[in-house]
Amino acid sequence: MTASKSLVQLSAVIAAVAIATQIVYPLVEGRARDVVTVAVVTSLAAASIVHSLATRGGRWTAGMVLVTAGIGLMSEVVGTATGIPYGCYQYATERLGWSVADVPLVVPFAWTAGFYPVWCAASLITSGRLPRFALVTVGVVGWDLYLDPQMVADGQWRWCVTDAGLPGIAHIPLTNYGGWLLVAAVMAILVDLLDRRVGPARRSARGDAVPIALFLWTWLGSALAHAVFLNAPELRYSAVYGLVVMGAVGVPLLLRLARLYRDETRARLDDTPTA
Repeated sequence: MTASKSLVQLSAVIAAVAIATQIVYPLVEGRARDVVTVAVVTSLAAASIVHSLATRGGRWTAGMVLVTAGIGLMSEVVGTATGIPYGCYQYATERLGWSVADVPLVVPFAWTAGFYPVWCAASLITSGRLPRFALVTVGVVGWDLYLDPQMVADGQWRWCVTDAGLPGIAHIPLTNYGGWLLVAAVMAILVDLLDRRVGPARRSARGDAVPIALFLWTWLGSALAHAVFLNAPELRYSAVYGLVVMGAVGVPLLLRLARLYRDETRARLDDTPTA
């Protein structure tokens, strides 16, 4: 067994752990939920990093982590200090582990965990730079339409302005999503440059099965969790917003996967010897 295949298998195991911890999340409260939250983020990020190492190599992976976690951390430090680019907000203290400049260290890796599956999904849908850029940017913002309402409902951070958001989740200001658009766009541009400089991996549904599964789980599973399993009433609204906006990537991804499955099935039938 090659090292890259072993790493892909390891990423699948870590992804399964991430999904299991997400299933546990609605079942626990208080300190236990904080521990589960950190476990979800770290396992999702670890699954993405290990898979990237296996399929894209060390240089690409280091660059991707530097862009996502690095820019994510900088934007969060500046954001909590100045309100730019997301708006005025503060993290709860001593709930998500160690912090730097009042930002929990686990937070920047949430950017890695959210970005990489969206990037892989968008890369399977299209190889065009501008379409992929648009899909990645919108997909990451769609992910935040799940993330922010869920974490605010759990008290992990709070906003200074609580009446300037979307219907049903007005307590999260629209500036937040504007900030996510900006930061996600910068990340998409830089990872595209990395892709061209270092060289992209061979894109395939099989090769990227782990991050694509994580994308589909996040898109559809979060909608179900917000609509059914989590108690905060505002999450019924975020279930719809996240499903629709993240669906800008999810729907064409499903169509692409269906087309690939049909083509593979047809090819197998054509290769079947006749009596």
